[in-house]
Amino acid sequence: MSLRKFLIIPIFGVLTFSVSSHCSAADQPQKEAHVNSVTANDDLDEYKDVGTIPDPFQPFNRGLFWFNHQLYRYVIKPISRTYDTIIPSPVRTGIFNVFDNLEYPDRVVNDLLQARFSTAGLETEKFMVNSVAGVGGIVKVSNHIPAIANVPKTDTGLTLAKWGIGHGVYHVWPIIGPKSTRDFVGFAGDTALSPLTWMFFILPHAAWTTAFTAPDSLRNFHGHMATYDAATENTLDRYLALRSSYIQNRKHAETK
Repeated sequence: MSLRKFLIIPIFGVLTFSVSSHCSAADQPQKEAHVNSVTANDDLDEYKDVGTIPDPFQPFNRGLFWFNHQLYRYVIKPISRTYDTIIPSPVRTGIFNVFDNLEYPDRVVNDLLQARFSTAGLETEKFMVNSVAGVGGIVKVSNHIPAIANVPKTDTGLTLAKWGIGHGVYHVWPIIGPKSTRDFVGFAGDTALSPLTWMFFILPHAAWTTAFTAPDSLRNFHGHMATYDAATENTLDRYLALRSSYIQNRKHAETK
Protein backbone atom coordinates (compact mmCIF):
# COMPACT_ATOMS: atom_id res chain seq x y z
CA MET A 1 0.00 0.00 0.00
CA SER A 2 1.45 3.36 -0.98
CA LEU A 3 2.27 6.01 1.59
CA ARG A 4 -0.24 8.34 -0.07
CA LYS A 5 -3.08 5.88 0.51
CA PHE A 6 -2.09 5.39 4.13
CA LEU A 7 -2.07 9.12 4.78
CA ILE A 8 -5.62 9.60 3.51
CA ILE A 9 -7.16 7.84 6.49
CA PRO A 10 -10.11 10.16 7.19
CA ILE A 11 -10.52 12.23 10.29
CA PHE A 12 -13.58 10.10 11.10
CA GLY A 13 -11.23 7.17 11.58
CA VAL A 14 -9.02 9.13 13.96
CA LEU A 15 -11.94 10.38 15.98
CA THR A 16 -13.33 6.86 16.25
CA PHE A 17 -10.51 5.90 18.59
CA SER A 18 -10.83 8.87 20.94
CA VAL A 19 -12.09 7.38 24.12
CA SER A 20 -15.19 7.33 25.42
CA SER A 21 -15.04 8.19 28.85
CA HIS A 22 -11.94 10.31 28.16
CA CYS A 23 -13.40 13.09 26.01
CA SER A 24 -11.81 16.53 26.12
CA ALA A 25 -12.98 20.14 26.09
CA ALA A 26 -11.76 23.59 27.05
CA ASP A 27 -12.08 26.41 29.55
CA GLN A 28 -14.89 28.88 29.42
CA PRO A 29 -13.53 32.18 28.06
CA GLN A 30 -15.17 34.27 30.79
CA LYS A 31 -13.19 32.37 33.44
CA GLU A 32 -9.82 32.78 31.72
CA ALA A 33 -8.48 35.23 34.27
CA HIS A 34 -9.26 32.85 37.10
CA VAL A 35 -7.84 29.88 35.22
CA ASN A 36 -4.50 31.60 34.72
CA SER A 37 -4.14 31.94 38.48
CA VAL A 38 -4.56 28.22 39.08
CA THR A 39 -1.47 26.02 38.96
CA ALA A 40 -0.93 22.27 39.08
CA ASN A 41 -0.19 22.53 42.81
CA ASP A 42 -2.97 24.96 43.65
CA ASP A 43 -6.17 23.21 42.61
CA LEU A 44 -9.55 24.49 43.67
CA ASP A 45 -10.97 23.09 46.91
CA GLU A 46 -13.57 21.28 44.85
CA TYR A 47 -10.88 18.96 43.46
CA LYS A 48 -8.40 18.64 46.34
CA ASP A 49 -9.73 15.31 47.54
CA VAL A 50 -9.27 13.66 44.13
CA GLY A 51 -6.11 11.60 43.70
CA THR A 52 -4.12 13.38 41.04
CA ILE A 53 -1.75 12.43 38.25
CA PRO A 54 1.20 14.86 38.06
CA ASP A 55 0.41 17.68 35.65
CA PRO A 56 3.77 19.43 35.06
CA PHE A 57 2.78 20.66 31.59
CA GLN A 58 -0.45 22.32 32.67
CA PRO A 59 0.05 25.60 30.74
CA PHE A 60 0.69 23.67 27.52
CA ASN A 61 -2.13 21.23 28.31
CA ARG A 62 -4.53 24.12 28.81
CA GLY A 63 -3.65 25.45 25.37
CA LEU A 64 -4.47 22.12 23.76
CA PHE A 65 -7.56 21.92 25.94
CA TRP A 66 -8.73 25.24 24.48
CA PHE A 67 -8.07 23.97 20.93
CA ASN A 68 -10.07 20.82 21.56
CA HIS A 69 -12.91 22.85 22.97
CA GLN A 70 -13.21 24.86 19.75
CA LEU A 71 -13.23 21.66 17.72
CA TYR A 72 -15.85 20.02 19.92
CA ARG A 73 -18.00 23.10 20.26
CA TYR A 74 -18.10 24.15 16.60
CA VAL A 75 -17.66 20.84 14.77
CA ILE A 76 -18.26 17.72 16.82
CA LYS A 77 -21.13 18.89 19.00
CA PRO A 78 -23.24 20.12 16.04
CA ILE A 79 -22.59 16.82 14.27
CA SER A 80 -23.56 14.95 17.43
CA ARG A 81 -26.82 16.89 17.74
CA THR A 82 -27.62 16.30 14.07
CA TYR A 83 -26.95 12.60 14.50
CA ASP A 84 -29.23 12.52 17.53
CA THR A 85 -31.96 14.33 15.60
CA ILE A 86 -32.01 12.49 12.29
CA ILE A 87 -31.10 8.95 13.37
CA PRO A 88 -33.91 7.13 15.20
CA SER A 89 -33.04 5.78 18.63
CA PRO A 90 -33.34 2.07 17.63
CA VAL A 91 -30.90 2.64 14.76
CA ARG A 92 -28.44 4.43 17.04
CA THR A 93 -28.67 1.54 19.48
CA GLY A 94 -27.99 -0.96 16.69
CA ILE A 95 -24.95 1.00 15.50
CA PHE A 96 -23.60 1.17 19.04
CA ASN A 97 -24.13 -2.56 19.55
CA VAL A 98 -22.37 -3.54 16.31
CA PHE A 99 -19.24 -1.52 17.00
CA ASP A 100 -19.19 -2.46 20.66
CA ASN A 101 -19.24 -6.09 19.54
CA LEU A 102 -16.32 -5.40 17.17
CA GLU A 103 -14.18 -4.31 20.13
CA TYR A 104 -14.05 -7.95 21.24
CA PRO A 105 -10.39 -8.54 20.16
CA ASP A 106 -9.16 -5.66 22.32
CA ARG A 107 -11.09 -6.84 25.35
CA VAL A 108 -10.26 -10.55 25.13
CA VAL A 109 -6.53 -10.01 24.44
CA ASN A 110 -6.25 -7.74 27.47
CA ASP A 111 -8.21 -10.19 29.62
CA LEU A 112 -5.65 -12.84 28.70
CA LEU A 113 -2.71 -10.50 29.32
CA GLN A 114 -4.14 -9.82 32.78
CA ALA A 115 -4.56 -13.57 33.42
CA ARG A 116 -8.34 -13.10 33.72
CA PHE A 117 -9.01 -16.32 31.87
CA SER A 118 -12.56 -16.83 33.12
CA THR A 119 -13.45 -13.29 32.03
CA ALA A 120 -11.89 -13.94 28.62
CA GLY A 121 -14.11 -17.01 28.33
CA LEU A 122 -17.22 -15.00 29.21
CA GLU A 123 -16.19 -12.29 26.75
CA THR A 124 -15.86 -14.90 24.01
CA GLU A 125 -19.24 -16.39 24.87
CA LYS A 126 -20.79 -12.94 24.80
CA PHE A 127 -19.24 -12.19 21.41
CA MET A 128 -20.49 -15.44 19.92
CA VAL A 129 -24.01 -15.02 21.27
CA ASN A 130 -24.31 -11.44 20.03
CA SER A 131 -22.71 -12.20 16.66
CA VAL A 132 -24.95 -15.18 15.90
CA ALA A 133 -28.22 -14.68 17.76
CA GLY A 134 -27.87 -10.90 17.61
CA VAL A 135 -27.31 -10.84 13.83
CA GLY A 136 -23.76 -9.51 13.77
CA GLY A 137 -24.20 -7.74 17.08
CA ILE A 138 -27.09 -5.50 16.06
CA VAL A 139 -29.14 -6.86 18.96
CA LYS A 140 -27.30 -7.31 22.25
CA VAL A 141 -28.85 -10.64 23.17
CA SER A 142 -26.28 -11.02 25.97
CA ASN A 143 -28.19 -8.42 28.00
CA HIS A 144 -30.84 -11.08 28.61
CA ILE A 145 -28.38 -13.74 29.79
CA PRO A 146 -27.34 -12.98 33.41
CA ALA A 147 -24.01 -14.86 33.22
CA ILE A 148 -22.67 -12.64 30.43
CA ALA A 149 -24.80 -9.51 30.73
CA ASN A 150 -22.24 -7.46 32.66
CA VAL A 151 -18.77 -8.70 31.73
CA PRO A 152 -16.36 -5.97 32.92
CA LYS A 153 -14.57 -4.24 30.06
CA THR A 154 -10.83 -3.73 29.98
CA ASP A 155 -8.19 -2.13 27.77
CA THR A 156 -4.44 -1.99 27.27
CA GLY A 157 -3.99 0.87 29.73
CA LEU A 158 -5.60 -1.24 32.45
CA THR A 159 -3.33 -4.14 31.50
CA LEU A 160 -0.30 -1.91 32.03
CA ALA A 161 -1.76 -0.86 35.39
CA LYS A 162 -2.22 -4.54 36.31
CA TRP A 163 1.46 -5.05 35.55
CA GLY A 164 2.36 -2.34 38.05
CA ILE A 165 3.17 0.45 35.62
CA GLY A 166 2.27 3.90 36.96
CA HIS A 167 0.39 6.62 35.16
CA GLY A 168 3.38 8.84 34.46
CA VAL A 169 2.17 12.38 33.86
CA TYR A 170 -1.05 13.92 32.62
CA HIS A 171 -1.31 15.05 28.98
CA VAL A 172 -3.96 16.63 26.81
CA TRP A 173 -3.66 15.55 23.18
CA PRO A 174 -5.18 17.25 20.12
CA ILE A 175 -8.51 15.57 19.25
CA ILE A 176 -7.76 12.54 21.45
CA GLY A 177 -8.10 14.51 24.68
CA PRO A 178 -6.77 13.77 28.19
CA LYS A 179 -4.64 10.72 28.89
CA SER A 180 -1.82 9.82 31.21
CA THR A 181 1.45 8.66 29.67
CA ARG A 182 0.54 5.06 30.48
CA ASP A 183 -2.94 5.34 29.03
CA PHE A 184 -1.64 6.96 25.85
CA VAL A 185 0.61 3.94 25.31
CA GLY A 186 -2.44 1.81 26.07
CA PHE A 187 -4.45 3.81 23.55
CA ALA A 188 -1.89 2.91 20.88
CA GLY A 189 -2.27 -0.74 21.85
CA ASP A 190 -6.07 -0.57 21.70
CA THR A 191 -5.86 1.07 18.27
CA ALA A 192 -3.63 -1.73 17.00
CA LEU A 193 -6.08 -4.35 18.28
CA SER A 194 -9.14 -2.69 16.76
CA PRO A 195 -10.73 -4.24 13.65
CA LEU A 196 -11.30 -0.66 12.45
CA THR A 197 -7.54 -0.26 12.17
CA TRP A 198 -7.30 -3.51 10.24
CA MET A 199 -9.77 -2.10 7.72
CA PHE A 200 -7.30 0.64 6.81
CA PHE A 201 -5.01 -2.07 5.46
CA ILE A 202 -7.64 -4.43 4.07
CA LEU A 203 -9.64 -1.64 2.39
CA PRO A 204 -7.08 1.17 1.98
CA HIS A 205 -9.18 3.32 -0.35
CA ALA A 206 -10.47 6.48 1.37
CA ALA A 207 -14.08 5.87 0.35
CA TRP A 208 -14.11 2.42 1.95
CA THR A 209 -12.45 3.53 5.17
CA THR A 210 -14.81 6.49 5.50
CA ALA A 211 -17.88 4.33 4.89
CA PHE A 212 -16.74 1.80 7.46
CA THR A 213 -15.62 4.15 10.22
CA ALA A 214 -18.11 7.03 9.90
CA PRO A 215 -20.99 5.27 11.72
CA ASP A 216 -18.80 4.48 14.72
CA SER A 217 -17.41 8.02 14.71
CA LEU A 218 -20.94 9.40 14.84
CA ARG A 219 -21.97 7.20 17.76
CA ASN A 220 -18.76 8.24 19.56
CA PHE A 221 -19.55 11.93 18.97
CA HIS A 222 -22.93 11.41 20.58
CA GLY A 223 -21.58 9.56 23.61
CA HIS A 224 -18.61 11.85 24.17
CA MET A 225 -20.66 15.01 24.15
CA ALA A 226 -23.01 13.58 26.77
CA THR A 227 -20.01 12.58 28.91
CA TYR A 228 -18.40 15.98 28.54
CA ASP A 229 -21.55 17.89 29.45
CA ALA A 230 -22.14 15.71 32.51
CA ALA A 231 -18.56 16.19 33.73
CA THR A 232 -18.26 19.94 33.20
CA GLU A 233 -21.73 21.42 33.57
CA ASN A 234 -21.83 24.18 36.18
CA THR A 235 -18.13 23.79 37.05
CA LEU A 236 -15.82 26.63 38.00
CA ASP A 237 -12.92 25.32 35.91
CA ARG A 238 -13.62 22.98 33.01
CA TYR A 239 -10.00 21.90 32.73
CA LEU A 240 -9.83 20.73 36.34
CA ALA A 241 -13.30 19.18 36.11
CA LEU A 242 -12.32 17.05 33.10
CA ARG A 243 -9.00 16.11 34.68
CA SER A 244 -10.75 15.02 37.88
CA SER A 245 -13.37 13.10 35.91
CA TYR A 246 -10.68 11.34 33.90
CA ILE A 247 -8.73 10.34 37.02
CA GLN A 248 -11.82 9.08 38.82
CA ASN A 249 -12.98 7.08 35.81
CA ARG A 250 -9.62 5.38 35.43
CA LYS A 251 -9.35 4.62 39.15
CA HIS A 252 -12.83 3.11 39.06
CA ALA A 253 -11.97 1.02 36.00
CA GLU A 254 -8.88 -0.39 37.75
CA THR A 255 -11.04 -1.76 40.56
CA LYS A 256 -13.25 -3.88 38.29
